[in-house]
Amino acid sequence: MSTTEHSAAVAPQDVPKVAELGTTSAPLKSAAFFLGAYCKEYNEDFMLCKAENRDPAHCLKEGRRVTRCATDLITKMRENCLEQFEAHWGCLEMNNHQYYRCRPAERTLNTCIFEKLGLVKVIPGTPEGRKPIHDIENPVLGRQQK
Repeated sequence: MSTTEHSAAVAPQDVPKVAELGTTSAPLKSAAFFLGAYCKEYNEDFMLCKAENRDPAHCLKEGRRVTRCATDLITKMRENCLEQFEAHWGCLEMNNHQYYRCRPAERTLNTCIFEKLGLVKVIPGTPEGRKPIHDIENPVLGRQQK
């Protein structure tokens, strides 16, 4: 076996197979906060695994679980909120992935995801008692709003 063939080897047989997510960065960014909540346990297991051993092969099973979970959520988003999801990630794609330029489409997506899947967008680190930035209708940078 040549060096090239060896480097392209497949995962060990005991590692469950999983298809690639099959999406670009814009849909992933659109779904990011929902993915963080929906796949929280799998993400945490994967990060704990990586902290215990930096060998990429060590955490293949945990990584595959994260991918399957993400695939499950993206599929549910497409099945239940396709129009809103495409509008939001399309806006991100056309606006250099800047959330603030796509807040109207984001609010519509957030509403659909809540109504159809029961998921709420939560931004970690949002100060308690303050309205999250994605829920403020006309945000002005530097001004505190409730």
